[in-house]
Amino acid sequence: MRHEIGSCVRHLCSKPRIYCMKNNFVITIGRQFGSGGREIGRELARLMGIAYYDRELMQEAARESGIDTQYFERADETAPFNLRQAFLGWSPFGYEGTLCNENIFKLQADVIQRIADKQSCVIVGRCADYLLRRHPRCFTIFIHADMPDRIRRIQQLEPLNDKEAVEKALKIDKRRAGYYNFYSDKEWGVASTYDLSINSSILGAKATAELIKQWVETRIKTQE
Repeated sequence: MRHEIGSCVRHLCSKPRIYCMKNNFVITIGRQFGSGGREIGRELARLMGIAYYDRELMQEAARESGIDTQYFERADETAPFNLRQAFLGWSPFGYEGTLCNENIFKLQADVIQRIADKQSCVIVGRCADYLLRRHPRCFTIFIHADMPDRIRRIQQLEPLNDKEAVEKALKIDKRRAGYYNFYSDKEWGVASTYDLSINSSILGAKATAELIKQWVETRIKTQE
């Protein structure tokens, strides 16, 4: 069941797409929870003078579809529910609800592809690297970090002890991996899935963003 639904969604999102041949480029960022991926993405966008998209993707998809943002938030980077939950359903799409998360995914995928067609930007998460794999200038990054640094970042946002922070990090990583592996034909977090995999603990968030900027600029020059 899971395999069949996932294959169906991948097929819907794998139809050839012709991107405008401009100078647009897109940097996608996958990240471990607590690795500083969002911070790095925002800094990278600022350094390069381009747009940044994260939760903004859900808001844009909700606006375009006319569907309440809560549906996108509930499905955000989450693989489809189990069969029992699917039959209970919460989706505005039809009576069965089995493909609720998949429909939400497809709406968000359309937004990601349209944004990438129109402008240079940084996009965090949400299978953007897979969705934009045919984009001629899509550079895919994965950010990971040492666990002590991840714990520190998590504790800056939430009052958790070390054990609780580790448990949350592992839980969210597992959720993100399940989402990515379900909707793509690649494996989340594996270096060979991405153009560049980098440990943010080595240089810190700002210097990591600088390094990625230099790397992207070098890649762009080789394509000119």
